[in-house]
Amino acid sequence: MSYLNIDSIKDRTFDAIVVGSGISGGWSAKELCDKGLKTLVLERGRDVKHVTDYPTTMMNPWEFDHLGQLPKAIKDANPIASRCYAFKEESAHFFVKDAEHPYVQEKPFDWIRGYHVGGKSLMWARGTQRWSKYDFEGPARDGFAVEWPIRYEELAPWYSHVETFAGISGNKDGLAQLPDGEFLPPFEQSCVEKHFSQQMAQHYKGARPIIVSRCAHLTKPKPIHYQQGRAQCQQRDLCVRGCPYGGYFSSNASTLPWAARTGNMTLRPDSVVHSVIYDEKLGKATGVRVIDAHTKEAVEYYAKIIFLNASALNTNLILLNSKSNRFPNGLSNDNGLLGKYVAFHNFRTTISGEYEGLLDTVTEGKRPGSSYIPRFRNVFQQDKVDFLRGYAAGFSGERAMSRNTSDMGETLKENLSKPTYGNWRVGSWMMGETIPKESNYVTLDSNLTDQWGIPLLKVSVAYDDNDDKMVKDFHEQMTEMLTLAGFTNIRTNDVPGKAPGLDIHEMGGVRMGKDPKTSQLNKWNQLHHCKNVFVTDGACMTSTSTQNPSLTYMAITARATDYAVKQLKAKNL
Repeated sequence: MSYLNIDSIKDRTFDAIVVGSGISGGWSAKELCDKGLKTLVLERGRDVKHVTDYPTTMMNPWEFDHLGQLPKAIKDANPIASRCYAFKEESAHFFVKDAEHPYVQEKPFDWIRGYHVGGKSLMWARGTQRWSKYDFEGPARDGFAVEWPIRYEELAPWYSHVETFAGISGNKDGLAQLPDGEFLPPFEQSCVEKHFSQQMAQHYKGARPIIVSRCAHLTKPKPIHYQQGRAQCQQRDLCVRGCPYGGYFSSNASTLPWAARTGNMTLRPDSVVHSVIYDEKLGKATGVRVIDAHTKEAVEYYAKIIFLNASALNTNLILLNSKSNRFPNGLSNDNGLLGKYVAFHNFRTTISGEYEGLLDTVTEGKRPGSSYIPRFRNVFQQDKVDFLRGYAAGFSGERAMSRNTSDMGETLKENLSKPTYGNWRVGSWMMGETIPKESNYVTLDSNLTDQWGIPLLKVSVAYDDNDDKMVKDFHEQMTEMLTLAGFTNIRTNDVPGKAPGLDIHEMGGVRMGKDPKTSQLNKWNQLHHCKNVFVTDGACMTSTSTQNPSLTYMAITARATDYAVKQLKAKNL
């Protein structure tokens, strides 16, 4: 019996463990396996294989039982998930259902999750922008959060590393606040987007550029992408179903298959991580406790290094639940700040308008992404405004179209083939940076547990006065910009009571910093007091900037894995 137990432990021992298989977890797996480490990847949800497990990806509209619409019963049963723009009949199978995975909302928060292999990399909007030096310098300059322990120059080569592999389309725009990257050819702006860009260049002398969005799509694949088994983006705009061509970057199409081909990856889905195991004699983590999602059986896995990539709030949950005599309040939580300073992006407001020109052109076909308005407030210094930090925005437009459906038979077919077009309708949506505050936090509920016996996460996150002031400025500035460009019927839309969370960009709680008294991670994403545990998903972020965060997660992960392997080989871990 003793011999069998030892053998079992051997079978459950690896060089590295990665918790989570989404964007950052996939990158952890790929980099660790590439460097020769036998790596266990744990995913709490079901397996989803590339192409095979995208059940709706090739369906025609008329093949859906409800023509793409979700029945009222499903919406009523999932009030949180159904508020997400991507929760549709074609994609609902990739979203966590409200009743199956509850959490406690101390303050209203819409937590959107994807529990399956690949995580939200199958569901993301694929916007990919680098941070600039000003984003990393911002907290130290403004004093609203702890100082970042790294700067853009340290991360720049890792941005290049992940961009080359993932495939990012974009244009080299030469902007200080939005550094250029390793780009594939960009998509083209529509004529109304070009009009807006030209007008802003004229009125603001280059201070408010309108550029084509940068996104993780293969417009012209390179050999490295064909080696992954991926092909050119078909511009179907059905990305949320899962792309059978691998035309956009996902863990399922890219990093996980790459890691698997090394022979070094073991993928274990249906594995709910309970906590990290800390050995007080060794002064480091030795593995993780896992609950089988179906049998509820508890099992332990062991490794020399552990990467937590469970997504920001779940990584917080795991660390808070990793208690020991040494760390009674959660792993490495000597300062009591674990779970605090959670931040997100403010997506709650939009603006719309119309344009009466360019009526000789219509909108046809599909194009991923839109145009993008990089941040122009408080970039290089604090402007004369009454709020901290700033916002970026998206911008797009299409011709209003109507069809005559009043007849029948051949006449109806003829009418439908001759649509009537109206003016251009344009819209912009704000992505504002929120300020990390101690009052925005997550913690464990002291009474309620989930079906695996793990404490429910309690979320207490809300907007503040700075967010309201930023929304007001967005309305004022965008109204001015649209008016200058000749747009009419301009309308703003804001929902002050709307809960945060639908940005799906939650960050923080295990933030990086220079001082163990005010942060949880050092510059290499190691827990200050448990050096062989690394956190490289959204939980590690010290601030949020205004850019979509996923590209930065990828770069931070690649950098941290490189460091971890070198330290492991030097026997420092």
